[in-house]
Amino acid sequence: METVNIHQAKTNLSRLLSRVELGEEIVISNRGVPVAKLVPFRTSSNRRSSLGQDQGMFTVPDDFNDPLPEDILATFEGKTS
Repeated sequence: METVNIHQAKTNLSRLLSRVELGEEIVISNRGVPVAKLVPFRTSSNRRSSLGQDQGMFTVPDDFNDPLPEDILATFEGKTS
């Protein structure tokens, strides 16, 4: 992660933004003290590209929709003794 001062950020803003669009994060500092960070802006539409990335990593068990055992069902219904 690169750090630039305010003058560099103002002078090279379009170049810095191009780098941020590619995923880089850039810190802007004032007299050596970090004051801001430029990070890529992610919208909810970008989220679609991540859907399905874990496909095949989990298998739904065959008994997934079977009724719960009586003791567990009683606990869920608040009928514990």
